[in-house]
Amino acid sequence: MKNFTYYRPATVELALPVLQEKWGPCELLGGGTDLHDLQKNYVAQPDTVVSLTGLGGAFTQIQAGRGSPMTIAIGAGVKLASIAADPTIRERCAALAAAAGIIGGPQIRNMGTLGGNLCQRNRCWYFRDEHVPCLLKGGRKCYATDGENEYHAIFTQGHPCVIVHPSTLAPPLIALGATADVVGPKGKRTIELAKFFRAPVNDTQREHVLAPNEVVTQVNISLDQGVSSASYEVRHKQSYDWPVAQAVVAFKLDGGRATNVKVVLGHVAPTPLVSEAAAKALEGKAVTPETATAAGVAACEGAKPLSQNGYKVKLLEVAVKRAALTAAGAKKYWEA
Repeated sequence: MKNFTYYRPATVELALPVLQEKWGPCELLGGGTDLHDLQKNYVAQPDTVVSLTGLGGAFTQIQAGRGSPMTIAIGAGVKLASIAADPTIRERCAALAAAAGIIGGPQIRNMGTLGGNLCQRNRCWYFRDEHVPCLLKGGRKCYATDGENEYHAIFTQGHPCVIVHPSTLAPPLIALGATADVVGPKGKRTIELAKFFRAPVNDTQREHVLAPNEVVTQVNISLDQGVSSASYEVRHKQSYDWPVAQAVVAFKLDGGRATNVKVVLGHVAPTPLVSEAAAKALEGKAVTPETATAAGVAACEGAKPLSQNGYKVKLLEVAVKRAALTAAGAKKYWEA
């Protein structure tokens, strides 16, 4: 690991002057579960590391307001384990609690933070190999396009880099209409989580729209009463693994019919993907095995699998179906 200068400011205001206007020379440290791996592999070689572990107050707290809609504010420094265990989140944001509760293992969940999960780098093995000059490290080629791509994107149209976005918390937050508070040298701004992510194409971009000298401080969720949600993941194994497909479904039941349906797909595209077709298949209908199946089929419209990941299409179809049924409170026949 390359030597670096370490800062641990007590406030965001003290952190901002240390940050730089381009990616690379300076990196932010949350829980360290991603950055340290990148440093050890010489993929990230910062001269300066700014730790956010010294920040307190709202940055490390979960705060729930009252009234309707209810607002839940989650500091970017809140640990994943705390999100999974919080009673208000478990009751009102079931998809988010479920997703947070199975990320990595207990050690990861007690170190990793909300901000870190949203802003982590992709897990493509070509990107993580220091010897491979891929697009995101200044090269001219995405090696996964014609190489080993069994865990890569199946929605690849228009994307020269076929990574999948690694955040498991992003899909439920997008489905729940969350926003992120961001602070930088020009002040504070608020970004819809649905617009927070982008597909990077070179080494000057990240998997999000933040500037190099900006910091996520808080994520806010505003919820009406009666919103049901669920997250369903398909993995190779239960312990310490990223999903190969994830689906989050959120809606309100009005007279037994789903309204305001949101369907968000994870780990199948370079960004979390909002599926309007899947939402339309459920909107105004009772959530039954038949309508949930139709939503799963609709979610896969437009998929263009690579040479080794066609299996993901069926997994995603099933994930959407099971997420919809779980959100509706149906019996989980697959766990019988």
